[in-house]
Amino acid sequence: MYHYVRDLAHSRYPEIKGLEVGLFKEQLRYIMKHYKPIRMEDLIDAIKNNKSPSDNSILLTFDDAYKDHFDFVFPVLDELGIQGSFFPPVKAIQEHQVLDVNKIHFILASFEDKKQMLDEIYSMLAKYREEYSLESDSYYEEKLRAEESRYDTREVFMIKKLLQRELPKKLRNIITDFLFNKYVTTDESAFSRELYMSLDQLKCLKRKGMYIGVHGYGHDWLNTLPQDQQKQEVRLSLEFLRQIKCETKDFVFCYPYGAYDDSLLSILKQEGCSLALTTKVGVADLDKDQPLALPRLNTNDLPKDASAEPNKWALEVNV
Repeated sequence: MYHYVRDLAHSRYPEIKGLEVGLFKEQLRYIMKHYKPIRMEDLIDAIKNNKSPSDNSILLTFDDAYKDHFDFVFPVLDELGIQGSFFPPVKAIQEHQVLDVNKIHFILASFEDKKQMLDEIYSMLAKYREEYSLESDSYYEEKLRAEESRYDTREVFMIKKLLQRELPKKLRNIITDFLFNKYVTTDESAFSRELYMSLDQLKCLKRKGMYIGVHGYGHDWLNTLPQDQQKQEVRLSLEFLRQIKCETKDFVFCYPYGAYDDSLLSILKQEGCSLALTTKVGVADLDKDQPLALPRLNTNDLPKDASAEPNKWALEVNV
């Protein structure tokens, strides 16, 4: 599972938590030594026909359709003859809006003192506490204290959770938009066009043998939406696939934030979804894992050194 892959050192936002292009290439060399990259169509066929993929199979998946993927990832994959699977959030491509999750990333990358940023958010909570019936700051601190992040400091984890999930959605949008306009840019449309792929670029990926799957329309926590909105998310996503000339039979769904529920699973089955990808960390086992809830490894779970010895995940695959 990949997200940002970019030339961080020479970008405007070197603090973004992404993978340097050079390290991506090095990781691909490691992967080519220890795994066999397969196509998404191979996995779909294996699931439909109750077959086992070839030994040490690996899929490369890229969430959110960043323009980085077209500029830096696609040329490398194309040269090596490896298929990547790309999952675009429709709203970002069609409406030129920046996803809330990305607004938060770039706010954090623009603000060196994360404690000061958290204090600024708390000051805004004080302003809106009565209007939105908010709990005390200490309540949110205590509630989120039990949760952990593999990659973030405590302050960054708190900021992300407050703005992504914990606060009422309307207030999350108000605070995120205020901070994004203050610290990143007031021209959201221009920033979006710079950040995400265009329709033509997605069509190019499709023509060149890459796989394009479904990542929802608005990149929402789909397990928090009522069933009618979940259906709308799936329907609009499939319409988008047809727009870029992609096959919608046996489509693949990649859950935003890894979030899903029984209602969404039922909708996906009705619409003919063949498999779906979560953010749960692990090696997918078709004999044990449900096709609509397959785990994935993060790029940080594999070495970024072609000469590295196989780590625990490679060894697990070889058991």
